[in-house]
Amino acid sequence: MKNLFKEEVYVEIRERLAELSPESDRQWGKMSPAQMLHHCQAPLNIMLEKNDYGLKPNWLAKVVFKKALYNDKPWRKNLPTAKAMKETEERNFDAEMKQLETLLEEVHDQRNREEWPVHPGFGHFTKEQYGKMQYKHLDHHLRQFNL
Repeated sequence: MKNLFKEEVYVEIRERLAELSPESDRQWGKMSPAQMLHHCQAPLNIMLEKNDYGLKPNWLAKVVFKKALYNDKPWRKNLPTAKAMKETEERNFDAEMKQLETLLEEVHDQRNREEWPVHPGFGHFTKEQYGKMQYKHLDHHLRQFNL
């Protein structure tokens, strides 16, 4: 799995995001492009300790789902979303794009950091696991809009 901490992967994600528009057609799911942009901010906010979204340690999630967050298998379409991260409100596309780009840049600026905070729901991730998990989540939602 690609790793968001790698320069070429960061550039790839930014280029794919630049192709997204408010009119982009989703291939599955219910989120609009603006809602997807807001949703994609959540894992970055967690990683940067800006918001924990009320997530609590969950042993079942750790045992069953944790490895799927960073392994080499792309996520299937229509996976359920954590309740705290479901998007139902209308969002402003330009504002959400700008905020996601800001968070991506902040993570990119810290790419040499070795220690990252413990995830409130899944526990400890290594730097490599966090980088892969962030890429995998962004890739999943960009593929949702055929990007």
